[in-house]
Amino acid sequence: MGNAVGQAIAAQMLAARFNTPEHKIFDHIVWALAGDGCMQEGVASEAAAMAGHFKVDNLILIYDANKVTLDAMAIKSQSEDTARRFEAYGFEVLQIENGNDITQVREVLERARTSRSGRPRFVVAHTLIGMGIAQVEGTQQAHGEGGAKFVAEAHKRLGLPEEKFFVSDEVREFFGQRKVALAGAHAEWQRTYEAWRAKNPQLAIELDDALALRAPAELSAKIPFFAADSKLATRKAGEVVLQAVAKQVPYLMGASADLYGSTFNYIADGRDWEPGHRAGRNIRIGIREHGMGAILNGIAYHGGVRASGATFMVFADYMRGAVRLAALSHLPVIYIFTHDSVGVGEDGPTHQPVETVMGLRVIPYLDVIRPADPEETAGAWVAAIERTDGPTVLALTRQAVPMLPGDAEAKRAGVRRGGYVLLKETAALETILIATGSEVQCAISAARELGPGTRVVSLPCFSRFERESAAYRDSVLPPACARRVSIEAGVTLGWERWIGARGRALGIDHFGASAPGNVVMEKFGITADAVVAAVRTLA
Repeated sequence: MGNAVGQAIAAQMLAARFNTPEHKIFDHIVWALAGDGCMQEGVASEAAAMAGHFKVDNLILIYDANKVTLDAMAIKSQSEDTARRFEAYGFEVLQIENGNDITQVREVLERARTSRSGRPRFVVAHTLIGMGIAQVEGTQQAHGEGGAKFVAEAHKRLGLPEEKFFVSDEVREFFGQRKVALAGAHAEWQRTYEAWRAKNPQLAIELDDALALRAPAELSAKIPFFAADSKLATRKAGEVVLQAVAKQVPYLMGASADLYGSTFNYIADGRDWEPGHRAGRNIRIGIREHGMGAILNGIAYHGGVRASGATFMVFADYMRGAVRLAALSHLPVIYIFTHDSVGVGEDGPTHQPVETVMGLRVIPYLDVIRPADPEETAGAWVAAIERTDGPTVLALTRQAVPMLPGDAEAKRAGVRRGGYVLLKETAALETILIATGSEVQCAISAARELGPGTRVVSLPCFSRFERESAAYRDSVLPPACARRVSIEAGVTLGWERWIGARGRALGIDHFGASAPGNVVMEKFGITADAVVAAVRTLA
């Protein structure tokens, strides 16, 4: 259901941007089929409430109301009036009293298709599960029971021939005629599309770019560099970068789970997406993280719009199922997860995601990028836009971080490779300090005290670094140097991949505490002094 809402939203965005008074090339309806179990899932309710509130009127949801869930009849776990619930959400509700009667099905679905109520439609189809199979008809066994052994008997009860795969001449003739009719409709649309392209060459180029998720080849060069003395939270740096990126990538949209004012991911000149302005680039999802994740996946499945959405890092767990499916399906969704560590401060351990960053890193095909300063944040955004074969997380700070030493473009390029040498040793290499995000500044300060044989590696994205060649990885982390310390304000599990058996991981293997962010960092040993002390315990 969440995917369907996202697809319908994407269709409306594309229609608002590319349709002209003379040529309508986007006018399709999104149909979704759901069952009793879908109605019970919280994510479905979140998505449905969104669709109703925003009057997503190109969506038709069919509810196969067979009164069955896998474990038992649905009466054991639900007694609500689902139709009235969806009516309260803002849907137009239609009923198919006998969902096994094809004539009724056709008549009601046609009414749903042609409705001009300005609302999404919710079609309740009252059906008999397992119809024709006496052993399971109308029971929960029909939900999961293998049906092959019942085929012969069911054919008899339903008046069908004994052939296993039977298609009547009448059905063949009907679909043959439908094929001809639909081929004609498609040809007519194709003519409209070609006429639209001829009349609107610039829009045609923009549509081609959007469908291919094509961005400027030198996107990084289009993002202004930050002042050398900048001290910004990476969420604030991300806001600056986003505005530049949004100008270069006009098909980028952004959503927020009631946190635009904290995540700073609002596209400044994009306006809100709402019934009166379907071309808006900012969607106010409300406090519906899982729904947001599912809707973003639907937008990405549809194509033509680049989906991004934001919330606090700790709330990523509310939408983890959707993030996992984005990774599994290689959807190029961008997540802006801010307030990424105990640096959140006074909000306390409920809002300090000590385990969340590493927990996201374990999802296959998900890039988790934790930039260390404003320039690395620019590099992270470029990496996210350039990647079109899977999702990317930008893990951004609430607290301000200083601009780190090094060439700005080198830092941006280094992020896109996942890891790079930020501060190179000036003598024989003795020690490697590896850090991410706001903790890289601790590594820089510690290196200056430890001496010229110390190298600092910024490792903002494990997975991107792993995709680099072994030669490149070894040039950044020479295998001969086993004296390594990692610094990250989160759980240490997972760092052994980079520090080896003889290294040491500085982190926080417990929940946080409520206090100013700098105080929490100091109390939990995320400081330059702690790094120096850790190095001196190594052989």
